[in-house]
Amino acid sequence: MKFSVYNTLTRAKEEIIPVEEGRIRLYTCGPTVYNYAHIGNLRTYIFEDVLKKSMEYTGLKIRHVMNITDVGHLESDSDTGEDKMALGASREKKTVWEIARFYEEAFLRDCRLLNIEAPAIVCRATEHIEDMIKFIQILEDKGFTYIANGNVYFSIEKYPDYARLANLSMEELEAGSRVEVDPFKKNPLDFVLWFTNSKFSNQIMQWESPWGKGFPGWHIECSAMSMKYLGERIDIHCGGVDHIPVHHTNEIAQSESAVGHKWVNYWMHGEFLVIDSGKMSKSSGDFLTLSRLIEEGYSPLDYRHFCLQSRYRKQLVFSFESLKESQRALKKLKSRIKNIVESQRDDEIPDMRKVKEYQDRFAEQIADDLNIANAFTVLSEVIKSDMLNNTEKIYLIDDFDKVFSLNLTAAEEMNDSDNIDEEYIEALILERNKARKEKDWAKADEIRNTLLEHNIELIDSKDGTAWKVK
Repeated sequence: MKFSVYNTLTRAKEEIIPVEEGRIRLYTCGPTVYNYAHIGNLRTYIFEDVLKKSMEYTGLKIRHVMNITDVGHLESDSDTGEDKMALGASREKKTVWEIARFYEEAFLRDCRLLNIEAPAIVCRATEHIEDMIKFIQILEDKGFTYIANGNVYFSIEKYPDYARLANLSMEELEAGSRVEVDPFKKNPLDFVLWFTNSKFSNQIMQWESPWGKGFPGWHIECSAMSMKYLGERIDIHCGGVDHIPVHHTNEIAQSESAVGHKWVNYWMHGEFLVIDSGKMSKSSGDFLTLSRLIEEGYSPLDYRHFCLQSRYRKQLVFSFESLKESQRALKKLKSRIKNIVESQRDDEIPDMRKVKEYQDRFAEQIADDLNIANAFTVLSEVIKSDMLNNTEKIYLIDDFDKVFSLNLTAAEEMNDSDNIDEEYIEALILERNKARKEKDWAKADEIRNTLLEHNIELIDSKDGTAWKVK
């Protein structure tokens, strides 16, 4: 089946032609684990999950790799700002290693709660420093780098197509990315591949290298790790739209300079989740987490359903009112499906020819640049159909839910203590522990009360917090 996606590189919808027939090499930019993922971040991971499951639905095999940025990189993509890992460690009085592991697990827990399937390979930057050093040496041997103030820089003048992905002039890229001037750069858009002399004199995460003891620039990790696990030719690379002008532009420059040919065939980007016309950002310190939505009475799948109501390439405006509306719609949908499940008869025999007609229609929609809205229309037609028996309907609903991942035929979650999700409880306990450390007693009490409403009692002790059903 033809599967088409919008390619940011060409600004056009294109049919995917895999490097290897029937198999897709997919790389997605993972989190920087210095704080909780906010719901805007999670929208991107939901989009990537739907992409992967949609391609699998149409018969493609996917090898999915995602990085974990657990080595400090700066707040700005342009080698400026403050070290994110150090900021997290200072904020919470922990080591940078403790911060990295804590927030990595918090992120992966959020993904599980959202029914986001884990990649085949999740690779940590700190475990691939040697790969990055070797990659930089290749660029150095080919003449794409220079050393200034002890740091190794990539020279964008050696890569003529630098502005291609962002589709901006060099002046526009410079204006949009430069926060403060690095006097050691030959060109303001040059970027650091390896720091041996950063402004952080007490940088904790450092490694020996041919250029001296230091740490890698942010952009190099994705190039080095993606090629290690996917090879020099990759089908699809995903991320948020904020990665386009700097991070992904720099990735392309260094990667294609190293290998000497086109590196990624299709670039896909998820748009922002916005609140009051502003992009959600961790740097502001005011952002919404999945745990916060749970505290407010929403399930993680309420949020997944909310995200699925908008095309991934369109900005999505968030409000609790719109989330509540999406929650009601999902409950109504599940109620209708529950009636079908309860009405199913043992003597009903599915006609797979009729089933396949709907499967083909569903596949056609998701293969059209993830037209999930139309895919939901096919689901609605299945539910309403007078031509399908209940067994056929249930088969199709479960089949479509391989992509939606909304647990459509499962019993309602988190209605009482008998079926409450243990990961939901643990996520709230982690959030409460963080609030207590920050002496935010009001928030800690609010979380305790939320769990009490589900008949879950917390027991605090010197060994931590346990819970039991009342």
